[in-house]
Parts: sequence; structure tokens; C-alpha cells
Amino acid sequence: MSTIHWTEGHTHQSARWHSENGARPPRRVVVADDRTKADDAHRQACAGTALLWQGDFHNARQLLRAMGRRIDRALPRPNASPRSDSFQLHRRAGGHRARVLGRLLVLLDDDYALASRRAPDVRQACIGAYGPPKGPMVVSLRELLGVIGAHQWRLKGVEVPALGARVHPHYGVFAPVRGEYVDLVAHAPLPPVIRHSPAAGTAFDLGTGTGVLAAVLARRGLNRVVATDSNPRALACARENAHRLALADRIDVTGPCLFPEARADLVVCNPPWIPARPAGPIEQGVYDADGAMLRGFLAGLSAHLRPGGEGWLILSDLAEHLGLRTRGHLLAAIDAAHLRVVDKIDTKPRHPRSRDTADPLHAARRAETTSLWRLIPVV
Repeated sequence: MSTIHWTEGHTHQSARWHSENGARPPRRVVVADDRTKADDAHRQACAGTALLWQGDFHNARQLLRAMGRRIDRALPRPNASPRSDSFQLHRRAGGHRARVLGRLLVLLDDDYALASRRAPDVRQACIGAYGPPKGPMVVSLRELLGVIGAHQWRLKGVEVPALGARVHPHYGVFAPVRGEYVDLVAHAPLPPVIRHSPAAGTAFDLGTGTGVLAAVLARRGLNRVVATDSNPRALACARENAHRLALADRIDVTGPCLFPEARADLVVCNPPWIPARPAGPIEQGVYDADGAMLRGFLAGLSAHLRPGGEGWLILSDLAEHLGLRTRGHLLAAIDAAHLRVVDKIDTKPRHPRSRDTADPLHAARRAETTSLWRLIPVV
């Protein structure tokens, strides 16, 4: 257990340190309050000093925003070319921003309560993210705001038109906000082996996350869907959503693993689409440094398909437009796994970032296509 230390007046204080992104505890911590100026906070945070907030909660949020504006003004802008150098510069700038803003801290009491004036009740949100409290704990304000936002998403859910219902993401589980990949699975033709008798079919949903694709497959009539994930939070989330959607009798959530010990008529996988190192567990739904999940899916697919079955790979080509992977590399990996492409169904992104011209990676996002690759073993 990591501990941070600071001084209030002449009294030495300490508390447990927690960071979802695995950030190390700061070596130097000073107390900050409503009198702290944004320029001073920014300067100290850039120098590596953390600021433990003891003032009004709303003022803390304003200070965080003011520090963010100062960071953004000082950051170099990536060039307009949607290549890997622009992406790496964008990632480094984002990492620097996260580290500096992550040095504005708050203290959670032994029941996760915040003592700051005008602070919201964050106890249930923290229990949902961190589990039962284990004594006072210090976290970054930026992380806590993410915990609060995730709790609201969990309560309200995300509308999924393909289901005609809401899916409720847990903290640390990738939310189905990009509906194009869900629609691909909802409308792609089922493999011939189960097309005329879906109630007899079995499917696997690898890396299920919230369980949204497993639910779509069950709603399409498949009798049994096995959903897997390596993230314990995702397993709990998928089980809860299966119950909410009254599909728990047809969806079996298991893990942590990639493939279950069985064969299926259809195996669906929507792996992280960017081959780059995630900054923490929250980003693992998007970033996978060496494409381990993609490679694992391709390598294991043939051994887990029944005769006549198919594998569906749902993958964005954003990495190709960023110069991080070529289409040739993907096709070579498919060929090396002794698989054949029988069809590819494409769709364009509809999420707001694809239309944000201020985004440094706008050119790549505008050109992005998400595809469902229908794969079968080479006989």
C-alpha cells in the first residue's frame, strides 16, 4: 500500500494513496485552498508538486479547468498530417496534461465522504469504482470527477437503438457510445449454419465489456451466448446487464479469459483498435500496445469454431490512417492464422469526434471506417 505525506500547520499527516492509472504517489505535497492562484498551482504541478485541496469543491473544479487552459496554451500543436508522428505527439501531450492535472488531490474520509464545502455525496460512486472503503484515501480530483461521471452513466445507462433498451456501464468498462459497431453485429447476415435455425446456434462474444454485443446476439435469436472478458469489472457489468435485459438465461458470462473451453457457430470479437500503450486500465478498451487481443482472436479462432461456423472481427481502420498499422499487416495476420475473408461490411463513424475539426487527429478520424470482417478457416 502506497502512502502520501503532508504537513498542516506543524502537524504531520498521511493517508493511503490510490490511482487507477497506476501513478506513483507524489513525493512532495502542499496544502491548497480557495486562496491558491491558478498560475501558482500550474507552476507547482508542472514542477512535480501535488496540491491537496482543502477549500470549496466548486472552486477546486474551477482551478482544475484554469490549470488545464494554461497547459493547453503551452502544448505544441500536432501537424495536420494524420501520421504516426502526429499521433505520438498527441499522446505525449495528453499524457503530460493528465500528469499535471492529476496533481490536484482530494482526501476521501474513511467512508469516502468529502469534507470540502459544497462537495457532492460521492460515497456510492466511490464504492462502485473502488469497492468497500478501507480508511481515508487520497485520489486526484480529475480521477474523482471521472468516478462521479461514470456513476451517473451507470445509473442512467446508455441508449442502444439496436436493443431498444439501455445498457449500464460500470466504472472502468468501455461504454457502447460508438453505435456503429453495435449496428454491424445487429444487421450482419448470420452464418448459414445457423441462419435458418438461430435458436439452435451458439455464439461467443470475446472481450464483452458491458455485454452489449452478447445481448444483441441473444436478441437475434441465438439460444446460447458465452461472453468472456479479462476485466473483472467487465464480467460483473455484463452479468448485471444480462439480468436487466432479461437475457441471463441465454447469456453465460465467464472469465477472465479470451476463449471459453468449447466451440461455437459464431465467434465475435471487437478488440482494441489502436496498437499503442494504454495510459491505464480505463484506456484498455481502445489501446493495446502489441495487438495481443487481435492476435489471440485470430490465432485461436479455427480451434473454437464448429464446422460451418464464422468469426466476426469488428475493427476500426483508424490505426491505418494514423500510420500505426497497415492493411497489409492485418491481412497477413489473417492469412497466417489460416483464415479466409468471405465478406467485409463497412460503416462510417457517427460519433462527435469524427466531426470535430479542432481535433488534432481530425483528418484520420474523418477517414475512419469500421468494418465487420467475416472469417472462416481455410480448409
